[in-house]
Amino acid sequence: MGTYYIPRNYKGETRILYIFSIKSLITTAIGAGIGALFLFLFSALALKTVGIVIMAVFAIIGYIIGAVKIPTVVSIPVTKKIGGESISEIIIRYIKFKKNRKIYTYYESNTKEEK
Repeated sequence: MGTYYIPRNYKGETRILYIFSIKSLITTAIGAGIGALFLFLFSALALKTVGIVIMAVFAIIGYIIGAVKIPTVVSIPVTKKIGGESISEIIIRYIKFKKNRKIYTYYESNTKEEK
């Protein structure tokens, strides 16, 4: 028996600074950018510490949206359907669902004539 080369799984996301994938880095930057608006607002009011805290909170929310995947928990029925998917994919699917707002009306029609 000889030795065999087993290739690595390269289908995963590329990591930057070990905790950031490209998607989570982008969503963290977007969250920090939104928080920067609050930082400028609160620094104008001489509350720079509050602005920094709010900016950090928005950056953490952005990281969570980009990196966290919903676990599959058997006792919770919702996670059976979406378990293993990232939060960003769920949000994108929800936005697409709300964008396509078709309203279907169903009514019962009598096809038989009453005597």
